[in-house]
Amino acid sequence: MELVYILDILGTLAFAISGALVASDQKLDLFGVIIIAFVTAVGGGMLRDVLINAHPINWIGDLNYLFVIFIAVFLTFLFKSKILPLSKTLFLFDTVGISVFTLLGLQKGLNFDLHPLIALIMGMISAVFGGVLRDVLTNKIPLIFEKEIYASACLAGGITYLLLKKTPITDNLNFIVSASVIITIRLIAVKFNLELPKVKDDIFGK
Repeated sequence: MELVYILDILGTLAFAISGALVASDQKLDLFGVIIIAFVTAVGGGMLRDVLINAHPINWIGDLNYLFVIFIAVFLTFLFKSKILPLSKTLFLFDTVGISVFTLLGLQKGLNFDLHPLIALIMGMISAVFGGVLRDVLTNKIPLIFEKEIYASACLAGGITYLLLKKTPITDNLNFIVSASVIITIRLIAVKFNLELPKVKDDIFGK
């Protein structure tokens, strides 16, 4: 699982940088930037662990997550003008991050003997709620409530993992295939501007 851990750290770095960039654009002070970066990077996993009563909480049990967040804030302050043009690279890290966070959260839920449906929800919370908290704290509409296919990609990958778990393939191969499903859906959706159907006003008689 060493590769998964590395991807988890890279995803955490990308999430923290995205949080720091948003906070910087909002003209927050250094403390505010650190808080937003922290919430973005580990908020989803922390919420998951609180809900399933898992101890220690994700970042408390591994200080590397805190170090990565501080590094992300430091890099953002020093090299913001150089980081912004790397949006495609950060997007790729973010996409890999949500795939890893989804499956790690799902696995953790299963390890706590949760029903597979609840474990799937825990995986989605791990992946997307850091971004939700970031957007709420910076007074923005959370990305998952807008047009982009984001949480649904996590859902598809999580379902794939649960289905393949009933087959003879190894857990590592299952992880790779399921993560690839999330990454592929996310990349295709962004490249071709795909989005979920919107609820029309006339449905509600308006």
